[in-house]
Amino acid sequence: MQQNVCKICRRAGQKLFLKGEKCLGPKCPMVKRPYPPGPKKKRTSTKLSEYGKELREKQKMKNFYNIREKQFRKTVLQVLQKRGKVEDASLLLIRSLETRLDNVIFRLGFAKSRKEARQLVSHGYFLVDSKPVNIPSFRVKKGMVISFRENKKKKDIFKNIVAILKNYQPPSWLKLDKKEVKAEVVAYPSSEDLGLPVEIPSIFEFYSR
Repeated sequence: MQQNVCKICRRAGQKLFLKGEKCLGPKCPMVKRPYPPGPKKKRTSTKLSEYGKELREKQKMKNFYNIREKQFRKTVLQVLQKRGKVEDASLLLIRSLETRLDNVIFRLGFAKSRKEARQLVSHGYFLVDSKPVNIPSFRVKKGMVISFRENKKKKDIFKNIVAILKNYQPPSWLKLDKKEVKAEVVAYPSSEDLGLPVEIPSIFEFYSR
C-alpha cells in the first residue's frame, strides 16, 4: 500500500512540498496538523541519536526529490568518491539531484510535483535538444533546451500548463520561454538558490558508516 506523502512531511516536522499546490494552501496537513502522525501518547519528543538524526536527514532529502533508496544511495556514494577532489561536496550533491530531468521539469512548472514530473518524463512527453528522453534520472547540462514533443501538445495537461505558466517564475538557472513552452539550462544551481530543508553533511555521515 502506498504511503500517504503528507505523513512523510508531518513525520519530518516540515514541509517537503510533495503534493504541489496543496502544500501551499491552508488545506495542507502540515498547517492543520503540524505534529507527527500516530497516537498522541507516542508523539512525545525523544532525543535522537546521531544515527537517528542522520537517518532523518537522509529520508527528508530522498523524499524531497522523490527518489528511491537504491538510486539515492548511488548518487550520494558517487559524490563521496569525489569529495576530496571538489571544493564543496554538498553543492555537488545538490547539483546532481537538481539537474535530473524530472526535477527540472518540476522546477519549470511543467508538473505540479516531482512525482507527476517523473510520470510525464517516463511517458515520453519531453525532448532534450530535440531528442526524446524518457529517463527521469537523465542529467541535463548547461546549454541544453527542454521542450514538449509535438504530439503531446494535444493533451489536456499541456493546455493546463500553458495557463499555469503565465504567473510562474522558475529559478534563475533556468530560462523559460512561456510563449513557446520550452526552456534552456543557462547555469547550474547554487545552494543559495534552493534553501533545502536538509543538513547535507549528516547525509554524508550516514552513508560513510
